[in-house]
Amino acid sequence: MSKETGPEGPVPEGPVAPAPASPTRLTREAAEQARTVGRTTVRGQRAGASHDTRAASVVTRRDLEERLPRSAPDALRFEPGVYVQQTAHGQGSPYVRGLTGQQTVMMFDGIRLNNSTFRYGPNQYFFTIDSRTLQKLEVLRGAASTRYGSDAMGGALLATPIDPALEVGGQRNWYGHSKAMMRSGTADGEMGGRAQLDLGWKGKVGLFGGVGYRDVGLLRAGGKVLSPTTGQPVKSPLFAADGVTQRGTGFREFTADARLVYKISDKHRLTLGYYDYRQFDAPRTDRCPPVTAPQTECLWYDEQFRTLVYGAYDVSDGPAAAERVRWTVSYQHQHERRRYDRGAESTYRIIGRDEVYSLGTGLNISTKNFGLARGVSLRVDYGLDAYFDTLRSYAWNTFLDVGITTPTTSQYANGSRYLTSGVWTEAKLNLYDRVELRAGGRGSLVVARAPGNLDAMVGRRPIDQNWGGAVGGGGVAVRLLDGVRWITNLDQGFRAPNLDDLTSRQATGAGQQYENPNLRPERALTLETGLKIERPRVELQLFAFQSWIDRLITRVRFDRDQCPPEDNICGAAVYNVTLANIAGTSHIRGFDGAVRLFLPRGFGMRATAAYTWGDGPNPVPDLDPVRVPLSRIPPLNGTVEINWRHRAGFFASSALRWARPQTRLTETDKNDQRIPLGGTPGFAVLDVRAGYRLQPYALVVLVLENVTNAAYRYHGSSINGPGRGLNVLIEVGF
Repeated sequence: MSKETGPEGPVPEGPVAPAPASPTRLTREAAEQARTVGRTTVRGQRAGASHDTRAASVVTRRDLEERLPRSAPDALRFEPGVYVQQTAHGQGSPYVRGLTGQQTVMMFDGIRLNNSTFRYGPNQYFFTIDSRTLQKLEVLRGAASTRYGSDAMGGALLATPIDPALEVGGQRNWYGHSKAMMRSGTADGEMGGRAQLDLGWKGKVGLFGGVGYRDVGLLRAGGKVLSPTTGQPVKSPLFAADGVTQRGTGFREFTADARLVYKISDKHRLTLGYYDYRQFDAPRTDRCPPVTAPQTECLWYDEQFRTLVYGAYDVSDGPAAAERVRWTVSYQHQHERRRYDRGAESTYRIIGRDEVYSLGTGLNISTKNFGLARGVSLRVDYGLDAYFDTLRSYAWNTFLDVGITTPTTSQYANGSRYLTSGVWTEAKLNLYDRVELRAGGRGSLVVARAPGNLDAMVGRRPIDQNWGGAVGGGGVAVRLLDGVRWITNLDQGFRAPNLDDLTSRQATGAGQQYENPNLRPERALTLETGLKIERPRVELQLFAFQSWIDRLITRVRFDRDQCPPEDNICGAAVYNVTLANIAGTSHIRGFDGAVRLFLPRGFGMRATAAYTWGDGPNPVPDLDPVRVPLSRIPPLNGTVEINWRHRAGFFASSALRWARPQTRLTETDKNDQRIPLGGTPGFAVLDVRAGYRLQPYALVVLVLENVTNAAYRYHGSSINGPGRGLNVLIEVGF
């Protein structure tokens, strides 16, 4: 497998060792085969997923460079089964098979990013990964808790960072490559750049790192957003007087990273990594202002920081029981500071700050391929992981007219602690290069502790919960023909309630969300079956799936008489909600797939499509209908890309993203007519791209976004989308 797409660990971006001066001359037949399998400069290398017998896809470094995504979530828009929601211009939350936020797990170089404050529904945390530092992104669709533990109910997002090149050969012991890049966009006034350096010594020590900055202004949208049920303009987002500029957009961002790799020997390697993301002054568009509030109200994320420091020790070609070993030790700090301006007529503002400190470790071991009999081989992967969070949470009111600050109830219980851990194993049995069987299991332990505050104004009950359990999964892949496989998988997923579920108090719409210390873990079972084709001229994957989710956690209303006795905010809210397990089983079903064609003369085409439907027990007992559609399920959606690449380095493409309008229905009215409850507006956004690549010295990319200037809205309550504008990337290397 090529170095770029290797499944194990990070891969280098920089140049590789120079080719021999007199390469072997290929025969005509061999040259034609090389062209058709996509390994020429025009086609680029094919990217293989590390989870080869699952529904999975990969975003390569070339994809990231040529598509010019604004963020890591934005980079996933063209992957099958993935739908990206943005509640603010500086946030993004990928949906994988209808689930997002707490119900999908995010990994960075094998290290878990999910912590105990990930919110119910969409959240902004995948946005804190700088896409400019990534070599590839892999999306694993379907339950994956055997391998990745709690939260992996909808799937897993696996980010692989760029490694130092570790060049060998040449006359000098030292090498160095630098790169400077500048990016600008007219739709939101974006201006930013990055400088990075790749240093190395004798192919044994390498350092890759850089710093980046960008300033993003107000977004000029493609037009008014119309409600799918009324046909009238929606009240959120709020537009300026010109009718196209969206209020509540814009942010500033600073990033820094450094990655040191030391090859102790051919079998041993040590990696030290540092990744820092800092975002400033990012308003949340749907609450700037909220629909029912004065137009001057706004919720700001003044500071959104995430720092990751870790070490990784890799061993290859070890003993039979541990041929490959990877051990990681990590420290993460997530910092969030929010400011809620109550409007021009208000005399006070609400400020909150949360700090999450996470210590983690993971051990992954793979045995060698044991030959059990002729044509029969077995490999076993196994390991353990543990992540421990400590939480600090504060909130205060500032009275602007008198300059007095007073403490108030924090979003979380200050001093809370949370542990998620487990041991796992997975075996793969290969039979005569025709059938591959996979089976595995995990045992988990999750511990949640939170101090109580029984003051009448607060009324928080202490948390002392332990959850243990086991999940498993397996599958079979049958090779029907060369390059054609039929795959079926049955996997379990689970999600233990985290500190956000158990202790959080936060605004939601016109009401307040309150904690529930009695929640139980969600459990999922996913069955998928489908076809994978990898032929010289075509790649295809098409999967149908069904998920059963027990004890799904969702929001339910509670009466004001359940409020803490002296909590005036709770008593004055339009409505109050809490999180609760729904009795019974919820269903999510659908299909997703992608097809890619390799056409003559450097042309290619790729298309994706996904449809998801979900329903579950009515969270309000004894109310018709008995089963209702699940919230936030994306509509039928897909993408189409047509591209062209030339050996001289020129490339061009057009890309279409679309979604069908979707209206959710409730019970029938007195005239037996179905009543629309809400839905998702459809959209069709066309981008045109062109560029030139002179490897490794220069890269120029131009993207004309939203050519048709269409009105646009993301799924659910998300409101931001591309305006019509030109994005430009200029990259120069030395």
